[in-house]
Amino acid sequence: MIIGYVSDEHYLALADVSVEFMKDEKLVGHTKSFMSGAVESDLPPGNYRMTFGKPGYGSKHVEITLPVKEPIKFRLLSDKLIGYMWPKWSVSGEKSTIRINSAASCRVELFRYGLKKQSHGVVTWLDEHGPRAMIQMLPDDDISQIGVQFSRVGFPNPLMIWRLTAPEESGLYYIHLENEAGEFWSMPWVVAPKKPKAKIAVLAATNNWNAYNNFGGRSNYINDEGLPARPTINSRQDLSRYLGTATSQMHPNDSYPPISFERPEYGNVVAKDEKVTDPMGGRLASTLAPGMWRLLGWLEREGYEYDVYSDAQLRDGTLDLDSYKVLLTEMHPEYWYREEYERVRDWVFERDGRFMYLGGNGLDCEVEYVDDSTVRYLTDHTDAGTDMGVWLEGKEAKFDNRFHKTYESPAKLVGVIFTHVGEGTAAPYECRNSDHWIFNGTGLKNGDKFGEKSLHERVPGGASGHETDKRTPNTGEGFISLAMGCNPGEDSGAEMVYKDFPGKGGQVFSTGSITYISCLLVDESISRITKNVLNKFLQ
Repeated sequence: MIIGYVSDEHYLALADVSVEFMKDEKLVGHTKSFMSGAVESDLPPGNYRMTFGKPGYGSKHVEITLPVKEPIKFRLLSDKLIGYMWPKWSVSGEKSTIRINSAASCRVELFRYGLKKQSHGVVTWLDEHGPRAMIQMLPDDDISQIGVQFSRVGFPNPLMIWRLTAPEESGLYYIHLENEAGEFWSMPWVVAPKKPKAKIAVLAATNNWNAYNNFGGRSNYINDEGLPARPTINSRQDLSRYLGTATSQMHPNDSYPPISFERPEYGNVVAKDEKVTDPMGGRLASTLAPGMWRLLGWLEREGYEYDVYSDAQLRDGTLDLDSYKVLLTEMHPEYWYREEYERVRDWVFERDGRFMYLGGNGLDCEVEYVDDSTVRYLTDHTDAGTDMGVWLEGKEAKFDNRFHKTYESPAKLVGVIFTHVGEGTAAPYECRNSDHWIFNGTGLKNGDKFGEKSLHERVPGGASGHETDKRTPNTGEGFISLAMGCNPGEDSGAEMVYKDFPGKGGQVFSTGSITYISCLLVDESISRITKNVLNKFLQ
């Protein structure tokens, strides 16, 4: 009888895990897991203590009752140095816990990431008296839903939980971890101000960071409908994403289990010696926190003060939009709560709010709040413009995107919506409205190209790229087209637009491109255009 499968933090099957069965303090059986991670037992019904061990992984014991109703997902955590802050966003003066997994004594240093990495000094060395006492244990379940739950087992004394007080200055902070085994890990921490201090608010796309996080074997792109019954042996042979059998994002939204924030984020790791002007390596960095860092570095280089907030802090009202002149997004704000969208929309439409949408494929999918650590992505895009099948078959979409399907088209607010045309390419923009004040001081004329230099390595080539947005029939009147990306294919580039809303309304500037922010620090025209908009909006 198979009683369960053993897998690691990535839901990869673990073979040759030693397993012992104890009953009434006596050893009554032992085995090893198979290549599939399967653990078999012929023991009679009853209560048992199972002990798991494998070199390179944290050992543990669990209590079970045989027979089991269904195979248990036994999870072992490797000895790698990893961690996360919890909560991942705080207000100045609040405390957040440092949650790490380390096989060796670990040095903790706090940095604020701006134009330079500003050290706030060594926080502490984390260690315990017991051997391997900083090795954490994973729950035996789908940890993408319930979180990894570090620092919950074996922490009876609250003083043993490592807390850090959020600094007074708002910003994107990183905790650097270095242990005596020579490993390095860095993890972001969004710190909002106790009271607004700047006129510019920058919104960290924390919902997006979570959606792309595969830790635990599942994200909004891998096993999005839930973990399979058995762990992965070979991704290309086992995952529907690579078998051509995936039907993800084509089912009712309640078929998608929630996803937990309480997990380490590999895509947000920044190398120890990496500078803000360095190209962004890897697949995910350029669309997550390391990409946002480039925006903050540019703001500081140009002398702008700013406060930083998370999606959750806009949703719950911690971010008071009426205290700011301008709200900026980072490069890929794909997933939004309905509440945060409504707050921004009403602020712009009715209270002179100025919104700079500096990303691409943004406001694309509604996020449903479950609790402080968990969200559900309403990811069904059937009949939407982001439905790959609709696009490939040349059908007319009923909805602009997934957010339109569950609520309304964000084109009313930002003017442009992502389409698959031009996806995976990058190119400069072409100036199409050189008389507009946005181009003041650039020297650009209609037909001129700009935005060629970029720090984006995943899709290099220019400021219009990776995923690009265009106007739709729902855009409405008043949006002025300023430039269009020169990506290969007809109307495939990002459309840069501007609108001055009438009456008590404010202003909106949209770039419609994921790679736009990647060019800010290295392309003079992109920098000047963005400064022109910011200066106008700050008046």
